[in-house]
Amino acid sequence: MEERQRRTRRQFSEEFKRDAVDLVRASGRPIAQIAHELGVYDSTLGNWVRQDRIDRGEREGLTSDERARLRQLETENTRLRMERDLLKRTVAFWVKETSTP
Repeated sequence: MEERQRRTRRQFSEEFKRDAVDLVRASGRPIAQIAHELGVYDSTLGNWVRQDRIDRGEREGLTSDERARLRQLETENTRLRMERDLLKRTVAFWVKETSTP
């Protein structure tokens, strides 16, 4: 059987994304057409345009800043839970060690 190679995830600069969204907004051409010209998937460009509309307040949803803050809080929450669990295990071990004669 053939081994399928995983496609590497392409990274686009913020400037490229901003310029692509500006092109969609200014030209009025379909997203699929512009995406094809830029060599990106239409769904990717559509996501950038949707997020831009949210950031501009034209559409409901989490802004980019809110998304970044949420990611930061989730990371911090995970770290704090790990620290809490470690402290629980440490206390349980300490109690066990000090209570045995």
